[in-house]
Amino acid sequence: MLKLENLRLTQGDWTLEADLGLPAGTRCALIGPSGAGKSTLLGAIAGFVPPARGRILWQGQDLGSQAPGARPVSILFQDNNLFPHLTTAQNVGLGLRPNLRLTADEHARVAEALARTGLQDFGARKPAALSGGQQSRVALARALLRARPLLLLDEPFAALGPALRAEMLDLVARICAETGATLLMVSHDPGDACRIADQTIVVADGRAAPPEPTEALFADPPEALRRYLGEG
Repeated sequence: MLKLENLRLTQGDWTLEADLGLPAGTRCALIGPSGAGKSTLLGAIAGFVPPARGRILWQGQDLGSQAPGARPVSILFQDNNLFPHLTTAQNVGLGLRPNLRLTADEHARVAEALARTGLQDFGARKPAALSGGQQSRVALARALLRARPLLLLDEPFAALGPALRAEMLDLVARICAETGATLLMVSHDPGDACRIADQTIVVADGRAAPPEPTEALFADPPEALRRYLGEG
């Protein structure tokens, strides 16, 4: 279980609080207005934003003392964090070894990750020669190789068109189902949340609310979500 225990994040006079739990294997969306703190909350879980108070626990272990690279977390950002001078295969291989000195077995694992994300014929291409959707797949393949139990998506597919974004979300859902990963996904689109997330956290008014079943939440949204959706 992921537990945010009496957590407070602060930046200047801005504050976000959270006190909630998320069972392992859950696919959860974070939704709410811009600037509410959705990305900051993911950054805290990943270790990039130190809490002012409280603890972040995974399977009962306090992550507070762990550096970002040591946490059981993979995070995908909007820009995909691809290195333009490296090939697709090399960018994916970074998920195993930052120095890219891969063994034969590790090269085989890279090839498998490329195949699972539909990139088996693109290993030699550099990011500039890939479409936006293909670049997103490279970042996802790298996260897949890292095999961390927490997968955080900070709107990595936001620049994609609706059809391609839906395709990527379905791919993420399949990977989570296969690996048992716990997913937290920042979204501004209720349709995306409903497509992939069984639970949703509303982030608004300085608080990340406890997760609720997505379908029920959007069927009867709380006041903060109604305002965000423009429903009064």
